[in-house]
Amino acid sequence: MFKKILIANRGEIALRIIRAARELGIETVAVYSEADRESLHVRFADDDVCLGPAPARDSYLKIPRLIAAAEITGADAIHPGYGFLAENAEFAEICAASGIAFIGPTPHQIRMMGDKATARKTMAACGVPIVPGTPGPIEDVDEALEFAVKAGFPVIIKAAAGGGGKGMRVARDADDFARSFQLARSEAISAFGNGDVYVEKYLERSRHIEFQILGDTHGNVIHLGERDCSIQRRHQKLIEEAPSPALTPALREAMGEAAVRGAKAINYVGAGTVEMLLDANGEFFFMEMNTRIQVEHPVTEMLTGVDLVKEQIRVAAGLEMREKQTPSLRGHVIECRVNAEDPMRNFQPSPGKIDVFNVPGGNGVRVDTHAYAGYTVPPYYDSMIAKLICHGRDREEAIAKMKLALETFIVQGITTTIPFLGKVMRDPHFAKGDFHTKFLEQEGAYLLKELVPGAKP
Repeated sequence: MFKKILIANRGEIALRIIRAARELGIETVAVYSEADRESLHVRFADDDVCLGPAPARDSYLKIPRLIAAAEITGADAIHPGYGFLAENAEFAEICAASGIAFIGPTPHQIRMMGDKATARKTMAACGVPIVPGTPGPIEDVDEALEFAVKAGFPVIIKAAAGGGGKGMRVARDADDFARSFQLARSEAISAFGNGDVYVEKYLERSRHIEFQILGDTHGNVIHLGERDCSIQRRHQKLIEEAPSPALTPALREAMGEAAVRGAKAINYVGAGTVEMLLDANGEFFFMEMNTRIQVEHPVTEMLTGVDLVKEQIRVAAGLEMREKQTPSLRGHVIECRVNAEDPMRNFQPSPGKIDVFNVPGGNGVRVDTHAYAGYTVPPYYDSMIAKLICHGRDREEAIAKMKLALETFIVQGITTTIPFLGKVMRDPHFAKGDFHTKFLEQEGAYLLKELVPGAKP
């Protein structure tokens, strides 16, 4: 087992990894930018190293500084968390070349799944259904338009190296296609330094279902159930839950088997998710694979009792994972992401100092956060300040617990999405499980109506 893990990340995920490592008897090293000097992950780690100025490009994304920090502090492994360098194959390779274990999949696996066009080909080759689309990246707009006309509008243009909703544009007709194509390419170049895009048929009223995958170096690969991530805004998830209200036992078995088959096809090692779209007719299609721990991993942890971060560490150390088959799913779990944003101002970021921070509690309530009273939310990074997760015997109880938890989650000094999330919980369509990826676009005006800053959920 490792002796010391450097955490190449910040915020709540850094704290989450510290807790898992401590339970395994492993020391930790926190890295931080000048803006994160007062962050809790710095306080609770055994050692810490400042990487540089606030912008991520000058700190958290500086690979040489991360490797140097690991060597100086004697860390024998690096956990990348999610975001930043978590799916950077070059970083994983440099870790290996430096004699430092990378807690994640192999560089080859990251590359195969990181390029969305290659991932589609890989999954199609092993019989996993894929959304109809171009065979690979396409540069010529006229050629791309020809495919779109044959496939039938609407279509979606996606960055081949994309993620996080960046480099994605929906074109609803031929007149709109050229503009959407160029916008997607420009955004892809800006976000990823790679302008390659491909075109897929756009599935209306689809649900975003992801299956949690876990594999080890001993040939074991399983799934730990699904998460329904359909409540999202601009391709960014806001609410996740499991089990999905849309899945029957037979459909869950079929989708789970396909997810495992795809992961086994690349001998996947570590935690990851196979992302799928479920259309209105009950057909499912592979979308992409995320080769890292997900923001919403607590949903699966509370549903199954499996500590995914500890399993990541154990697998990276060469141990067999403790689960050899899909565990039973117990009850229902919902997660809400609490962001420092103002819903009434088009979800504009709301950085600043938190004056009051009271987190909810009670049976089945979990809060993952790095925030506290007196903490200043910096403007340089993602706006998420907490994840609120509620576990109930069934979906109705989970929703009831979430409503109460949101009512007693008090944050003052900045504007947050807590009141907005409370309105989603009370929405009759959400209560019935009747929603899809465009739910917030269709219900947005109603959900924002009479929502005033600082109002109770």
